[in-house]
Amino acid sequence: MSVLDVFNGNAFGVLALTDAINKQPFIPGRAGQVIDWNERGVATTSIMIEEIAGELRIIDPTPRGGPGVTLPKDKRNARILGIPHYQVDDAVYAEEVQGVRAFGQESQVQTIMGRVNERLLEHVQLHIDPTLEYQRIGAVKGIILNGNGTTLYNLFTEFGVSPPSVVGFSLPSGSTASTGAIRTKCTQVVRSIAAALGGIPYQRVYAFAGDNFWDAMIATKEVRETYLNQAEASQLRGNAAFETLDYGGITFENYRGGVGGTPFIDPDEVHFFPIGVPGLWRTVYAPADYEETVNTNGLPRYAKQYAMPNGKGRHLESQSNALNYCTRPNVLITGDIGSGT
Repeated sequence: MSVLDVFNGNAFGVLALTDAINKQPFIPGRAGQVIDWNERGVATTSIMIEEIAGELRIIDPTPRGGPGVTLPKDKRNARILGIPHYQVDDAVYAEEVQGVRAFGQESQVQTIMGRVNERLLEHVQLHIDPTLEYQRIGAVKGIILNGNGTTLYNLFTEFGVSPPSVVGFSLPSGSTASTGAIRTKCTQVVRSIAAALGGIPYQRVYAFAGDNFWDAMIATKEVRETYLNQAEASQLRGNAAFETLDYGGITFENYRGGVGGTPFIDPDEVHFFPIGVPGLWRTVYAPADYEETVNTNGLPRYAKQYAMPNGKGRHLESQSNALNYCTRPNVLITGDIGSGT
């Protein structure tokens, strides 16, 4: 048996490779850890979102025995969102496994499988998972971008709501910021999110802060004096990069993540969102575009290998078909280091 004949065995079939790539270490970044995305697979390449535009109204008193107030029926709006397809192409060449001892087969299979798994791990850590995190940060902002900077989905447009006004924290004044000014802004954010949620419960308001915003906030007199005699003061000493800080009813985190020197969060911005809201965040996975996966529920990742036509190796590919979104984008608030509103 030739070295590459092992690829025709069950260990290198679509099911086995897909199972292997889904067992790889999942390092999605903070958006995947802080937020419960309620992940699920779907058997289609698009999803339909139905919205019932209910609203709260104050009713006027009516005469006893007379007619009451007539309420309009709830309007339903349906939107279809396509699930994007992300694929990484690679190859394992015959020369890479040249000299592998064929006798006993077990050593041969394990060596080649090790090469394949190394490649799959690179696909996950360097391409697939960073893309998933990038899309999730887009969902936190309300605008999901492609890698080239174009817009994949503007959630505010898709759901027909206006994005909330940017909240300015006036942080350039640094240590001279007046006591209570930052807390007042935080209260404004919390109230706005609570109003947007209506009667829906939430656990807490969270914030991903860019580097400049974080540095300016923890340097203010107001924040430092608040924690001066508390245990949390340790967070303000030394290097506090990429830490968290609870202030004004909000958990702030200096977000760490980016690609090619470009951070996912603008250094001068902060993005607020609620956590612990049932059904607020969603991740759906569509099936791969293989014959074997047609009309099956999607998985987070897929992998497949097939022969090169010239017989010099095997093509190897990994893919993910994921869409992350927020079902109530009007709860997503952006703040900035400057004046804002």
